[in-house]
Amino acid sequence: MKNNPLLTLKELGQSIWLDDIHRGMLNNGDFRNYIEQDGICGVTSNPAILKNAIVDHNDYDDAIADLKKSSIDARGAYEKLVIEDLQRAADLLRPVYDDTAGVDGYVSMEVSPHYAYDTEETVRAARRLWKLLDRPNMMIKVPATREGLPAIRTLIAGGININVTLIFSLSRYREVAKAYIDGLNDRLKNGEPVDHIASVASFFMSRIDVLIDRQLDELAARDTDRATDAAAVRGNIAIVSAKLAYQHYKRITAEPAWNKLAADGAKPQRLLWASTSTKDPGFSKVKYIDELIAPETVNTVPQKTIKAYRQEGKPELRLEQDPEQAIAMLTLLAKLGIDLGASAQQLEDEGLKKFVKPFDLLLDTLRQRLEN
Repeated sequence: MKNNPLLTLKELGQSIWLDDIHRGMLNNGDFRNYIEQDGICGVTSNPAILKNAIVDHNDYDDAIADLKKSSIDARGAYEKLVIEDLQRAADLLRPVYDDTAGVDGYVSMEVSPHYAYDTEETVRAARRLWKLLDRPNMMIKVPATREGLPAIRTLIAGGININVTLIFSLSRYREVAKAYIDGLNDRLKNGEPVDHIASVASFFMSRIDVLIDRQLDELAARDTDRATDAAAVRGNIAIVSAKLAYQHYKRITAEPAWNKLAADGAKPQRLLWASTSTKDPGFSKVKYIDELIAPETVNTVPQKTIKAYRQEGKPELRLEQDPEQAIAMLTLLAKLGIDLGASAQQLEDEGLKKFVKPFDLLLDTLRQRLEN
């Protein structure tokens, strides 16, 4: 497409990944078109996406029928179906991975959400999936829970690419960044190379605004004296959190400690903007793309938002604009009595539940189809 704004994002230094994958788009050429026409250079998946892929599409009927002939259980069937798709996607993205020297071209698969509060099980599951996926341009998704932080460090030290998911606060992002750097240092202390390791820190956007805006609306309704301040903050907290997170990223990558790692070939852990479909109909459909553009970042985008951005996108480097305003917004939010830390913890808890439910539904559906 001529003058495709998605391609302009690439010129501005931002990578666009597809937040979706299913067998149909691999079979009909849609996925290849995303790569060739829109410059898509990565894929993210999660339990909800994978549930929709298998349960809501008939592309898997023949494969499931073949699996019924074996003694495979539901978990094994799930992994076989999903891994086949993700490997195909990784193979299509391998030229991107090679051309960018391992910066882009990644496909992500998440460990079971049931392990989110268990460090040892997360490490064990991630190592097993990494071995099964068997591609250098894969990433294993690990939730940024308290228990996930030491798992991230251990897995990075073990040479596994990690997509850290479900980040909702600046404070947790700082901890995630530290876990990545500690893992790299651990690996170097063991005499092992770090030049092939990649990681992204996935900061979830629209979910933050959905929760905070609801609290602001409730505040404005019961306290009209503070309605103006509430309106000034509404719809801005996710973006200002991203602005401050990016400033922290820049500080990290300018430090002597990072320069030493970079000299050994280490890649920075880029910020990835997730949950970028707009939930509030009063906002632009491309709000969480246009306002989050900055070099050395990733935005993972669902198909409907990619299509909207082709038509409505106005690419421009905006994320570094008005950092002082970002601090002022968070200060005002605190004055209004809204606890961003508590909200982030609520979002983390809810986010995990949103992954557990479709994951279990998918396994139950596969179990029934294998038995009947």
